[in-house]
Amino acid sequence: MQKRKPTGYNEHSMNLFTLPPQKVEVVLLVVLLAAAVFDVRYRRIPNWLTVGGVVLGLVMNTVIGPPLAGIGFALAGLGVAFGVYVALYALHAMGAGDVKLMAAVGALVGWERWFGIFFVTALIGGVMAFILVVSRGRLKRTLFNVGFILSELKSLRPAYLAREELDVKNKKALGLPHGAVIAVSAVFYLALCVRLTP
Repeated sequence: MQKRKPTGYNEHSMNLFTLPPQKVEVVLLVVLLAAAVFDVRYRRIPNWLTVGGVVLGLVMNTVIGPPLAGIGFALAGLGVAFGVYVALYALHAMGAGDVKLMAAVGALVGWERWFGIFFVTALIGGVMAFILVVSRGRLKRTLFNVGFILSELKSLRPAYLAREELDVKNKKALGLPHGAVIAVSAVFYLALCVRLTP
């Protein structure tokens, strides 16, 4: 059995790759795997699942405690995750379900571990997106779109206003079920934490 380091709230010293408490880890995996199934099958993540994940994160971390530190830990994770993903939502790069799912992840694991999961999600999502565009023969168009997005951001204009295929909500957009990407990434993240834990 993998030896776990203590996970008290005073020991969060900017280490993004530490295992959460085992009960939190189980809930995290259940929420994310359920979200992945819904996202792949229906291209949506139900509110009861994401809101339930947020509530469980707040309650579990308060109980693991001490209560004030635990609730502060969960709220910080919720706030950071929600803030980052709301910005992506405003740019039409993420759906509302993805925002709420990542908020639940933040409430469960706290802001530092959330950044670790976010980092792994960006890497794995990038690799999966590259495979998708190559398999669909859209590499050249995608590279053009990336350049277009960067030029629009420099001018402080959302790229989706000029090109509808850059709006994640548009049927013409080529996209991955992001809930599934988050779930796969969280599994990789936890495996990496096991590897890095002495």
